[in-house]
Amino acid sequence: MSARIYQRPKSAMQSGKARTDEWVLEFEQSEARRADPLMGWTGSGDTQSQVQLTFPSKEAAKEYAERYGIVARVHATPPKTLKLQAYADNFR
Repeated sequence: MSARIYQRPKSAMQSGKARTDEWVLEFEQSEARRADPLMGWTGSGDTQSQVQLTFPSKEAAKEYAERYGIVARVHATPPKTLKLQAYADNFR
């Protein structure tokens, strides 16, 4: 059973920073998805891939994975860049 640990990114649809300080442990798929022959929906029998656990820090997520024997990869958070632009720059 493998998982990935990452910090939740800010959504493009929000201006605030709600829930961006959380760390998420998300299980990877253990079997491929397949199309249902009747309805055409995509699904699989893997219920672990639906589980997302949130933690207040990266260390807490790593400790949880170690405690339960989960092989987890930590994805680094990309550095935040701030693009400063004045309203007057639109008319240059």
